[in-house]
Formats: sequence, structure tokens, C-alpha cells
Amino acid sequence: MENKILHVDMDAFFASVEQRDNPELRGKPVIVGGVSERGVVSTCSYEARKYGVHSAMPIFMAREKCPNGIFVSGRYGKYTKVSQEIFKLFNELTPLVEPVSIDEGFLDLSEAKIKDGMEAARYIKNRVYREIGLTLSIGISYNKFLAKLASDWNKPNGIKEITKEMIPDILLPLSISKVHGLGKISVAKLNNMGIYYIKDLYNMPKEFYLEYLGKSGIDIYNRIRGIDNRKVEVVRERKSVGKERTLKFDTKIKEELLEYIKEFSFEIEDILSRKNVMGKTVTLKYKTKDFENHTRSKTLNYYVNTQIEIFEIAKELLEAEQLKDEIRLIGVSVSSFKENELQQITLF
Repeated sequence: MENKILHVDMDAFFASVEQRDNPELRGKPVIVGGVSERGVVSTCSYEARKYGVHSAMPIFMAREKCPNGIFVSGRYGKYTKVSQEIFKLFNELTPLVEPVSIDEGFLDLSEAKIKDGMEAARYIKNRVYREIGLTLSIGISYNKFLAKLASDWNKPNGIKEITKEMIPDILLPLSISKVHGLGKISVAKLNNMGIYYIKDLYNMPKEFYLEYLGKSGIDIYNRIRGIDNRKVEVVRERKSVGKERTLKFDTKIKEELLEYIKEFSFEIEDILSRKNVMGKTVTLKYKTKDFENHTRSKTLNYYVNTQIEIFEIAKELLEAEQLKDEIRLIGVSVSSFKENELQQITLF
């Protein structure tokens, strides 16, 4: 039997947790994020998405688009605990689980209790709904690129399998923005050449990919042909753990940027907890609208692994910056690891 890989993606995760815990919010447009006008949307329910609200949108714009929206301040500690419960269920099915973020991950079924992709997907969906009260969408395929593509196919609460027999026909009508590895700049460059869909890109010679997409060109060439040899990585030997995001709207308002940093800090705490490590260097990264990269780091004489500690240090780094230009990307990372052990309490 051909090995199967699942990509599991929670449906509107933060908003769904709020609706689960507060029945009065169910079926209503719930928007999670900073509640001040300078805050940003972390995520929103599907009811709110119908109004055009999306993650990373400024709160003031979300209020304009969805005046009846219910705005909720994020409980990121709660979301981290729920995420850990969900991934625990994944690990009961297979030891080969790769967390991608707080609400998504890859599962390799080669060592799973259930090796059939569709049966395993239904098993996960039923257990998560029955035991945790949330829905998720699952993509099934023979590699990571296609599994992730499939998980977004029937959202919310969907299952989609992409088999080898469907390649390349199922990919050809899709936008090139769906191809993992093609960022906004590459997509814009290809659009300017009249290449909008995978079918437009598919017939280009291999030399074209190398010339216009650089060293990642061959990966793109292979992926649109259904080839992706990346493995599900259970333990990654990483020198740092971090999160970053390209903003929908450039800004230099620090209150808005701190909302992202707060969310990143919770996700980083979750990853450090899974890896059972602590770090003592916190780095703030940002990119201006003119694509100038800036990094600021602080190395401590002690180790940290909690959201509060990471956020406070990153906040200190941001507040020390004189932001002359608007920011298009913001990120936080933690490095200089050691294994998490009980530390002796000192007087100082």
C-alpha cells in the first residue's frame, strides 16, 4: 500500500474555541484579536469571513466590514492548551507528527495504527470533535505539498484526497499562488509575464524555472508535477524557533505590531514546550516597506520558555526602535537552547 500523508488544519481555530466555550457565540461573526482600534484580527469565524474579514486585518477595518461582529480579546494560553490536547490525539494515531503551527500539522501514516488515509482522517475528525468539540479539515495525499493543498479544498470541516492518478489535471486550473514556495514577489513577477495559472507554468521549459525562480525553481517544477520528496520531520534540529508574518497593511504603529508579537509568543511557547527546550536569546525581526531587513536581539543570563517572558523581551526590543518607515513584516524568534530541566531557585 502506498504511504499516505495527512495535513490537518483546524477550522478558524481561535474563534472556534471561543464559540465552543460560549454557546451564545455560535453561529455568529466572532472576531478574535486586539480589541482596540489599533489592534489586528488574529482569526475570525466563517460567519465573519462572509463579510470580507480576514486575519491580519486592522480592527477598525473589520468593524467597518462587519458592524455586527463580536470582537473578543484572544486567550492565547487557552489556545495553546487546546492545541496540545489535539496533537496528543494525533500522536496516539502515529508517532510521525510534524507540528507546523499551533493549529496545523503533518501526519505520516507509515507507522500508524490506521494506514488507510480516508479511514485515518475520519478517525481523527471524529475523536477531535467528540473529545475536544472542534472541527478540522484534512488533506490526504502521497506527499506534503499535495496534502496541504487538499486540506484547504473543502474547508470548513472537510476531507479531500489527491491521488497520483489525478496529477497533473487537478492542479492545472489552480492559481500559481497555491504552489508552496512561490511567494508574493515571485507570483507578481510571473503574473507580469502573463502566467496566472499552473497550466500556464506547466509547459515552460525547465531552464525557465531556474532563470526566473532561482535555486527554488526546480522544486516548483517538480511540485506542479506532483513530486515533493520532503519528509514529515518529527524532531527538527533547529538553531532557533520563531514566527513571522507579512502584514496585509504596512504599519509603524507599535500597538498593532505588539498584537502580532503577543500571538507569536504563545506559539513559540507551544513549540518550546513540545521540544522540551528553553532559550536565552530573543530576537525581533522586521522588514520595512522598502524591503530593508532589521534584527535586534537580547541575550539573557538565564533561560526562558514562557509566553510572558518572550513577549516582554520582544516588547522591550520593539519599544527601543525608532520606526521611521512603515513595517511590512514582523517576527520573533528564540535561540541559544538547552534542554528544559528544573532549575535551582536562587536568591538573585
